[in-house]
Amino acid sequence: MIGITRGISTLLGAAVAGFLIWLAAQVGQGSSGEYWAAYGLIAAAGLTMALSQILGGWTKWGWPRLSLGVFLLGFLPVLVAGGWVLLARQPADFFNTSNWSRDLGIGGAVSSLGELLAAVAFGIGLTFGLCFDTSGPRHDIEVDEVHERDVHERAVPVAPSDRVDRVDDRPAADDPLTADRTDTSDDVRTPVVTTPEHRDDDKA
Repeated sequence: MIGITRGISTLLGAAVAGFLIWLAAQVGQGSSGEYWAAYGLIAAAGLTMALSQILGGWTKWGWPRLSLGVFLLGFLPVLVAGGWVLLARQPADFFNTSNWSRDLGIGGAVSSLGELLAAVAFGIGLTFGLCFDTSGPRHDIEVDEVHERDVHERAVPVAPSDRVDRVDDRPAADDPLTADRTDTSDDVRTPVVTTPEHRDDDKA
């Protein structure tokens, strides 16, 4: 299901991006305003492709949020490099970017990338779109208070027979030893032996 959703969102994103690129081609580049409008539309096409993946559930749905780390470490360097190339190739170089590029020793790279301005603008927009992410939808977890109380407060029944067995479960061999250790000196009586002589004395 997620693959189908992503496929549809990617198709829609590509359709919108293609329309923006076609529209940029219709604007022209005769003036500085037309130049920036055209490449701004191409950058918007790249942004559309990135957002189509987010809207298609690439990051588990949820509201989009800007990732500050990706923005600072990923997008800003791309914006500076790509923007420098776009500034150097604009019809009226107001900031004298071409001369600055020659002084910095990057004139050859800027000139080469200037032949692919559409790709540079598209990459800027795409990188900006990758700065957005989603954390996924939040689900509220309902806790059954009655069930939770029963789980934590329910006493575990103990069979009465278990306690009796622990008390009375003693080896039978211990009983005689216990009886031998008991002091019975008070109950010992000396037997009286009756002889015939004692009987005669008693009769006299």
